[in-house]
Amino acid sequence: MRVLVTGSRGFVGSWLVRHFESSGDAVTGLDENADVTDAALIREAVVGDSPDCIVHLAALSSVGSSWGDSSRTYEVNTVGTANLLDAAAACANPPRVLVVSSSEVYGWAGREALPAREELPVRPLSPYAASKAAAEIVAFQMFRSRKLEVIVARPFNHTGPGQTPAFVVPALAEQVAKAIASGTSTIKTGNLDVYRDISDVRDVVVAYRLLLENGRPGQIYNVCSGRSVSIRSVAERLIDLAGLDISIDVDQQRVRPVDVPDLWGDPGRLAADCGWEPAYSLERTLGDVLDYWKGNWKGDT
Repeated sequence: MRVLVTGSRGFVGSWLVRHFESSGDAVTGLDENADVTDAALIREAVVGDSPDCIVHLAALSSVGSSWGDSSRTYEVNTVGTANLLDAAAACANPPRVLVVSSSEVYGWAGREALPAREELPVRPLSPYAASKAAAEIVAFQMFRSRKLEVIVARPFNHTGPGQTPAFVVPALAEQVAKAIASGTSTIKTGNLDVYRDISDVRDVVVAYRLLLENGRPGQIYNVCSGRSVSIRSVAERLIDLAGLDISIDVDQQRVRPVDVPDLWGDPGRLAADCGWEPAYSLERTLGDVLDYWKGNWKGDT
C-alpha cells in the first residue's frame, strides 16, 4: 500500500509509520508543519501524493487542554478533518481514509450502557469530545454524498513508550521515575476514581492497518481492550513495579471540570471484520512506559 499519515511525527503517528514500514508499505508523512486548517496546502499535499490510503491522526488530542481553547480545538479537529476529506475526494483515484476519532465521544450514559458499542448514541462532555463527534459527522457526510471510502476508528485510551506526560499513564510513570531518581516521597494525580479501557499503542497501530485492509467503509470501529481498570490501580501498579513505598496525593489543579467515571468498549466488530486481538498485556505496557521514563527522566529544569 501507498499510505499517507497525517500527524506522522506524533506519538501514535510515529508508531504507525514504523508499523507500515515494517509491513512493506510506502509511507508519506504529513507532520505538524502541514497545517490541516490550511485547506489549499492540504489539498496540494494529498493530491500531489495520490496515496492508496490515508490515516488521519492530526489533531489537538488533549481533553484537558481543550477546555482552555475550545475554538482552536474545533478548528483543528473538525475543520481540519473536512479539509483532509475534501482533498482526498479531489484525487484522481480517491483513497480509502481512516479517520481516527475517540471513545470520548460516548460521554456518560451510565454503567448499564457499558461496554460501549458503536451504536451507542454519542454524548460528548468536553470540547475535545465534541470536536471529534463533529468530525465523525463530516466523515459520514463525505461517505454518503461523495462516495468516499471513509472508515471511523474510535480508539479508547492507549499508551506506550514515548507518549508525553500530558496523558495520565506517562504522567504517572514520569513522577515514579522521578521518585526513583530523587527520593521524592509522593506523586500528584488528578481524579483517581475513574476507570478507563487502556490499550497499548503497538496494538492500536496494528488495528489501524487492518482497518485499511478489511474495514467496511461507512462503519465505526471501537479499538479497545474490552475491560476497564481504575486509574488508582494503574498508579499503584507503577509504584509496585518501581519497588517504591510512596504516597499518592490528588492535586485539584489536575482534576478536569467534567470527567466520565467509567468507560470501556466492545471490540467485537473490529475482531469480527479484521481478526484483530491485542498482543500486549497491561502489565507489559506499564512496565515499558515506566522503563521509558526511567531512561529519559532528566531531572527538574
